[in-house]
Parts: sequence; C-alpha cells; structure tokens
Amino acid sequence: MHKAGFVNIIGNPNVGKSTLMNAFIGEKLSIITSKAQTTRHRILGIVNGENFQVILSDTPGIIKPAYELQESMMDFVKSAFEDADILIYMVEIGEQELKDEAFFKKITNSKIPVLLLLNKIDKSDQEQLESQVQLWAQKVPNAEILAISALEGFQVKEVFDKIIELLPESPAFYPKDQLTDKPERFFCNETIREKILMHYKKEIPYAVEIDTEEFYEEEKIIRMRSVIMVERETQKGIIIGHKGSALKRVGIEARKDLEKFFGKQVHLELYVKVNKNWRSNANQLRRFGYNQK
Repeated sequence: MHKAGFVNIIGNPNVGKSTLMNAFIGEKLSIITSKAQTTRHRILGIVNGENFQVILSDTPGIIKPAYELQESMMDFVKSAFEDADILIYMVEIGEQELKDEAFFKKITNSKIPVLLLLNKIDKSDQEQLESQVQLWAQKVPNAEILAISALEGFQVKEVFDKIIELLPESPAFYPKDQLTDKPERFFCNETIREKILMHYKKEIPYAVEIDTEEFYEEEKIIRMRSVIMVERETQKGIIIGHKGSALKRVGIEARKDLEKFFGKQVHLELYVKVNKNWRSNANQLRRFGYNQK
C-alpha cells in the first residue's frame, strides 16, 4: 500500500511554518528569518519514503493586503485550501486569533483533516500550555491539537507520523528523487533575499525582488548572475553600502549557502537595479511569479 497527498501549512506570519517544513524535509527550502512576511510564494517540498510521498506546501503568513504584491501572496494562501488532503494550521503560544475571519471559517468548516500545531512551546510553562490547548479546542473543534517546538525539533516526528497515518492511499505524484517543484534559480533568488532580510532594516527587504538572469552549471562549478531589484535610487545606495561593502557581504553569505545547497562550487555575481514601483505593477509581478491568475 502506498500513500501520497498534499499537506498545506497555513497560519499568521512568523509562527514557524517554514521552520516546520524544513524540519520535515531536512533541507533548507524555505526562508527562515525573524521578520514577518518572508515567504512570498507557495513553496513545495517533497518528502519521500518507500511507501509514502508527502507533498508539503508552505504558504505566506496571513495578512490584510496593503498593495498588489500582498494580494497576490494571499491568493497563494487561498489556493492552499483547494488542493489539500491535510491542512496544518499553525499557531504560536499566546496567539488568540487568525488575522482573517474568512480564512478562519474555512479552517473550522474544513471537510479534510486539520492538525492544529501549537508551536514555540519551549517559550511557555505547563499552565499557559493547558489554557492555550483549551482555547484552541473551543475555537477549532474539528482539529486535532498537537503541541510542538519546530525549532527544537520537539514532537516534529510525531506530527509527521500523524500526517502519514492520515494520508490517502495513492501512487506518488512526483518522481521519488524529487525534492521540490521549484527551479534552481528560485532557490538562488530566495537565498539572496534571505541575506537581505537579515542585514537590512525598515522597508528595504520588502522593496526587493531578486532575478537570477544567468545560471550555468558546469561539472565542478555553477556560475550565476543575479540582479537585486529595488524601487528607488536611495534603496540602491543602501543595498550597495560604503564602497560596496554591504553588497559584498550579501554575496559572500549567499554563495556559502548555495554551495551547501547544490553541493558544488558557486560563482555568484550580484548587481543592483532600480525598478520603480514593481510591487504595484501587475506586469512586473507576473514576471516574478506572482499574480498567476
């Protein structure tokens, strides 16, 4: 008997969705930083076993959209309800509600199994944990509640075993040696974007998009050229930094991560370009993989 299915992870920004998915997969597919809204696309990660295939989808955190890009991000979340066999609704200790009432109704009315994961329990005590379990049991009576710490790896295996138990019988959807449905350039872009999220403040990380224009894989080395798009000239100056020092740091750190990811030497060239108001431009958003309607 072989089981396979789609497991979609949803929740507010920054509750640990990407950390959980990466813990399941054992590869760093999703960006993890302490800033909200780091995941912009639905990222598919595939975990294969002899008699199972779990297809995980990590979605952007649920927010009230303020501009075109964010609306497109919320479309990715909506689509997560449409093709799931199991829904993972992730909350963190101390959280009281989902930022969107309509999404919440979809979860409580869900006809498919819902696992409600109470994350970051390493930051709570027994009393708080018990009151949180009670609160969520009332709010989402159709869910099975599991307390975990994705970062510490606590109860992660138990959640994964539960997923396999709930999966429908089905042949595999993807080849068994496949880790993700995303192209290599996507991970180059995400790795560079992660470094920008870590090293720049205020609006800079959110005004940035990465476009890997060249990706050549040779036997011993991968050569890539990536452009960092910003919305204004002032942002370009900040990204580059004094005598190019800030950009150089991003390049060095991204290259190290990419070498680990691809398992071979990487040569990375980085450029910065101004692309005015790309976040509100439908054509630009389509080009970067958003607005796929």
